[in-house]
Amino acid sequence: MRQLKPITIEKIHLHPVGLPLVERLQTSASYEPFKSAVIVELETSDGVTGWGECPTKMLPSYAYESMGTALHILGEFFVGWLVGKTIDNPMDVPAILGKIRGHPMAKYAAETAVWDAIAKTNNMRLADLFASVLPEGHDSKGYAVVGVSIGIQDSVEKTLQIIDKRLNEGYGRIKLKIRPGWDVELARGVRAVYPDVSLMLDANSAYQLSDADHLKQLDEFNLLMLEQPLGHHDIYQHGKLQPQLHTAICLDESIYSADDARLGVEIGACKIINLKPARVSGFTESIELYKFCVESGTPLWVGGLLETGVGRAANLAFASLPGVTLPSDISATDRYFDPDLTEPSFELSAGSRINVPDGYGIGVEVQRDRLESANAHWRENHPYKMEMSQYVPVRS
Repeated sequence: MRQLKPITIEKIHLHPVGLPLVERLQTSASYEPFKSAVIVELETSDGVTGWGECPTKMLPSYAYESMGTALHILGEFFVGWLVGKTIDNPMDVPAILGKIRGHPMAKYAAETAVWDAIAKTNNMRLADLFASVLPEGHDSKGYAVVGVSIGIQDSVEKTLQIIDKRLNEGYGRIKLKIRPGWDVELARGVRAVYPDVSLMLDANSAYQLSDADHLKQLDEFNLLMLEQPLGHHDIYQHGKLQPQLHTAICLDESIYSADDARLGVEIGACKIINLKPARVSGFTESIELYKFCVESGTPLWVGGLLETGVGRAANLAFASLPGVTLPSDISATDRYFDPDLTEPSFELSAGSRINVPDGYGIGVEVQRDRLESANAHWRENHPYKMEMSQYVPVRS
């Protein structure tokens, strides 16, 4: 890693936001009315601004964290621990935040803001800063190959209409959300129309090991993978299920660290890993997980949590690394928001690709008027009875 110019953190601002979604995403676990997140704005003593995003939901559905817990942990602990610190290397941040157990999404947001600020201070793209801490040969490709996720619909016919729309837009890999009663017939109906499309199914932990015989029926549909069929913290039972299936299992919610990925692969619980940097507490741990997958030859892709442009830009930078070998869930901006918090927007290009922005750091600019509007939307529509004004909009 090249010698980096350090940053000294002067202020941190927290912006809870709510953004209307172009299309709401129905999964087996949740269906929320709008996108919520906490945007972290970090100011250095040199006037550089770093941005991070905590992409947590309003309710503890995908993970135990919520907007309430994120604001509490960030505002009451992480801000005070980081302000005034001089940081030479963004990989030092986990040690500063490590006194708090858990809360990976809050840690990710704070750490990402530091990565962004250090990249900008050193006139680097975030993708190139990631590459600088990896072995030689892991420079960013400059783009990520991506796919698109389609939520649970009212019918197979409706699903086929959306698949047709996404394929015409240029997406090369289709992911469908499933749940018991919405799985085998869905896959059969899709394969009847699209026999060759790259197709995967995501269960979001909706099944049990006792459903193994039912899940075996999915083997006939030539799926790219079956994502997280069993419990959201489970690795052991997936190790019992994978040998019964020809379809590769991908673990998502179960993977909180590089060691979790190593365990899942080594006991045969999965053949593919979904990396969500927010789920594993940040890019320092993401880099360790990435290195394991490269060394073990395990296929890897970057998942999404409906991030705004702040989180999407950071994840895109990571997904552009060559060890990310499968299409990632980082769709174009117009798939989710109109408008997003940032400019320029992310657009799909030929080959089902999204290009990494050329600018330093995350490479996109937060639009202040949109940030303020999204903060107002949150304050007017958040579902909590607790008083939130103490967190809006600044902690320093």
